[in-house]
Amino acid sequence: YKIGDEGASDLGSGLANCINLSNLTLYLDNNQIGAMGASGLGSGLANCINLSNLTLDLQRNNIGDEGVSGLGCALANCINLSNLTLHLYQNRIGDMGASVLGYGLANCINLSNLKLDLNNNQIGALGASGLGSGLANCINLSNLTLYLRQKQFICFGL
Repeated sequence: YKIGDEGASDLGSGLANCINLSNLTLYLDNNQIGAMGASGLGSGLANCINLSNLTLDLQRNNIGDEGVSGLGCALANCINLSNLTLHLYQNRIGDMGASVLGYGLANCINLSNLKLDLNNNQIGALGASGLGSGLANCINLSNLTLYLRQKQFICFGL
């Protein structure tokens, strides 16, 4: 069974009430979650302002730019995060999504350990630059693991 957008959004609604949560690990890989589900999950996480440790595994879904943007904006509220692991492998994330994620993470000024897996998406130089600009604001970051291997598309004109 797959939880899909509805299940992810419902989970987010439930998490929104857990305002004292400090540690959270969610393994939601390969669950047919799209932009709506990722944004709904993010909306709930935005209320968890006391989170200090978060592991979120959303690899092999289809959240795209819109979904990762929703997550990034939500994480901007989690200013007490010190340890963050995001598995976003193979999610059709492009330049815009990577940049907005960076913008959101820029607010996480207490972040000291970040592991970010963005392999097998569609992020180019613009997205990598936007992500890097955001991370530059994480002045307390002491450990960074960043996976950015992307699919290569070769176009032949006929």
